[in-house]
Amino acid sequence: MDQPGARPVVAIIGGGIAGLAAAFFLRDEPVRAVVLEGSPRLGGKLFVAEVAGCGVDVGAEALLARRPEGTDLIRAAGLGAGLVSPGTTAARIWTRGAMRRLPARQYMGVPADVDELAQTGLLSPEGLARASRELGLPATPRDGDVPVASYVAARFGQEVVDRLVDPLLGGVYAGRSEELSFEATLPGLAGASRQRASLAEAAALLLPPPQPAGAGPAGAGPAGAGPAGAGSPGTGPAGTGRPPMFTTLAGGLGVLPAALAAASGAEVRTSAMVRELVPAAHGWRLTIGSAHAPERLDADAVILALPGRPAGRLLADVPGAAAAGTALGEISYASMAIVTLAYPDTAFPQLPDTSGYLVPAVDGHPVKAVTFSSVKWPHLRTRAAGLVFVRCSVGRIGEEAILQRDDSELAAIAAADLAAATGVQGTPADARVTRWGGALPQYTVGHLDRVARIQASLAAQPGLAACGAAYAGVGIPACIATAREAADQVLTGLRAGSTLGDARQ
Repeated sequence: MDQPGARPVVAIIGGGIAGLAAAFFLRDEPVRAVVLEGSPRLGGKLFVAEVAGCGVDVGAEALLARRPEGTDLIRAAGLGAGLVSPGTTAARIWTRGAMRRLPARQYMGVPADVDELAQTGLLSPEGLARASRELGLPATPRDGDVPVASYVAARFGQEVVDRLVDPLLGGVYAGRSEELSFEATLPGLAGASRQRASLAEAAALLLPPPQPAGAGPAGAGPAGAGPAGAGSPGTGPAGTGRPPMFTTLAGGLGVLPAALAAASGAEVRTSAMVRELVPAAHGWRLTIGSAHAPERLDADAVILALPGRPAGRLLADVPGAAAAGTALGEISYASMAIVTLAYPDTAFPQLPDTSGYLVPAVDGHPVKAVTFSSVKWPHLRTRAAGLVFVRCSVGRIGEEAILQRDDSELAAIAAADLAAATGVQGTPADARVTRWGGALPQYTVGHLDRVARIQASLAAQPGLAACGAAYAGVGIPACIATAREAADQVLTGLRAGSTLGDARQ
């Protein structure tokens, strides 16, 4: 915009995985991409920190391998050789006083085989009797979107919600199933449930064929979700011969942001808080920095790679974008913390045979999920001989009070909970508490309608798009997919306005 024939400027507000992916997707276009991150570091929820002298992920620690967006981007950024597979993804649930097997035939906790569920001991006899009646029930009416809990409870009873569905969804969203949208959080199951009266039969449609005895669990999760720092130990096939459900980088997913920033060729700035966004004569004007020393940047196009409410505040001064701003402000966010504990080998006489476990909220424990990182990711055992890393997730939406504890107290709470569940002995050799305030968007009932209003409102604004976890999935591949769409959207707008054509001459 600086002069005729100059490359058009695309400002990307937000330097998390979505914003950096959008910049990367613009790398071969004749534009000047500028990434503006308000905090001192890039990466958002991707972050490697040192624990006991070893760099480990203290934010998102895995991505769904079955969605290609994540692994394709990692390879394109030159990090493909670092992709590693889990040693196991077999998870447990700590409930009713015991560590219990997660059923193999389940989709995000919705059982496809009640007989198998009975063998796990997850439910009381009364709860199991209620769940067993599901196959014989008539179809449950559903007029529009409904909470996950109410629909699943109508089919299987409340215990299936409390002991299975809620802990699995809590591991992904740090949310509660009585508030989360069935259509938005479980879109595959919502679609399949329109084909079958039985929700168990609908879940079976989404699962691989049953495996022979001893082949390992084959539970599944929603393709658009996946772990996003919430601490979910993961579910999926282990030992089945199928590709792994999850993958990560040997150096930690937290190394990806810097690689993307470098490979994108974009101008990347940190501590560059955008305070105002307004239409300009030929695009947009951004105000960056403090009120005492504001900086102006003119851009031909803008991509909002921000959480909902900050994005909504920026749209407040954009004529015609009120609907998007209002809908973005309606998206609530959960805060949580990851407590990473490093134990000496001697604390575990025998390493667990599971990737981790989930804890139902109804059981009242402060830790909602635990991942045995050194079991799930064998490369950590090689990098940090003599240590076992365990990550504990603390905090669901509505449980912000526990996050007010100081770091040492939170670490002690997590260690005590872990000892009660597993019998681990002694104290950690090191601990790190990483707080993620307002990190996880809540896809509450009506979320898809909100997203549709946002997209329609932004589509009416030339050169304006949005991407990130607030829209179509909280997992890394889903965020990358929205980044691709946002980059394509602004490029289409630039071409339509001939700005991109001028730059090519």
